[in-house]
Amino acid sequence: MPSPIAAPLRHAPPPSSSENLRGIVLMALGFFSFAACDVMAKVLTETLHPVQVVWFRQIGLALGVIVLLALRGPSMLRSRLPVLQITRGLLAVCSAICFIISVSYVPLADAVAVTFIAPFIVTLLGAFVLRESVGIRRWIAVGIGFIGMLIVIRPGLGVFHPAIGFTVAAACFFALRQVLSRSLSGADPVITTVTYTSLTSIVLVSVALPFVWTTPDQLSLWLLAVGLAATAGLGEVLVIRALDIAQAVVLAPIHYSMIIWGTFYGFVVFSDLPDGWTLIGCGIIIASGLYTLHRERLAAKAQPNT
Repeated sequence: MPSPIAAPLRHAPPPSSSENLRGIVLMALGFFSFAACDVMAKVLTETLHPVQVVWFRQIGLALGVIVLLALRGPSMLRSRLPVLQITRGLLAVCSAICFIISVSYVPLADAVAVTFIAPFIVTLLGAFVLRESVGIRRWIAVGIGFIGMLIVIRPGLGVFHPAIGFTVAAACFFALRQVLSRSLSGADPVITTVTYTSLTSIVLVSVALPFVWTTPDQLSLWLLAVGLAATAGLGEVLVIRALDIAQAVVLAPIHYSMIIWGTFYGFVVFSDLPDGWTLIGCGIIIASGLYTLHRERLAAKAQPNT
């Protein structure tokens, strides 16, 4: 799924080209780790409740943040908008649970591809909720992106699974998180947003955990659970470090590598080979998403500096 972090852009002097390159490598490795995490989550849902699987995932993310807290100190917890930060954590939990439910039924590559309609939903929310100005070309990109999603899921053509609705819900929750991120970007540092999201998520999921907990009765399940937490935590640390040293606008397109990794893992682990229509739909989503990022970058440059 799209990065569980997806933090607001930082406001700092532009990094050098070498720092941007290092950031790209770290971001790609981070998403490779997140994709491995999704694979283990899909396997675990065959035995464990999705909420329990999300808990294993979130504990890994929280441990990654705790390591950073130990290194950087409690300043990471200072927020000007704590209520919005906690709300963002709630949306992260809802997004994660919906996504894990969906991948227990549908191919990983399909689920990952559909979640990438989130940037288009952000554009819709920006236009109708935040009253942002959206030009005709971005509206066209949004429409084409949704067409790409319809090609992937193909409702009414015998390949649609109802669980894909959970994937769409995950994308909607993720988009709402991004809208909150825009409100938080001028108030709190990226690391503070990441910290609140991770810690709020683990607290909320832990409240529900006693009602769904099943003790894994096989060593392989425990190993998968530990691997799930480890890859989630590793991915978090790598992406945070990438955001620390490189420009977010440079790193944003790397998010789409999740579709590639999801396809790769889905084929290697589950023998799920996307058909031609799915690949076409993924390509349309990626192209439309990259164009949307390009237009947002141009719009940001056109804004007067304050």
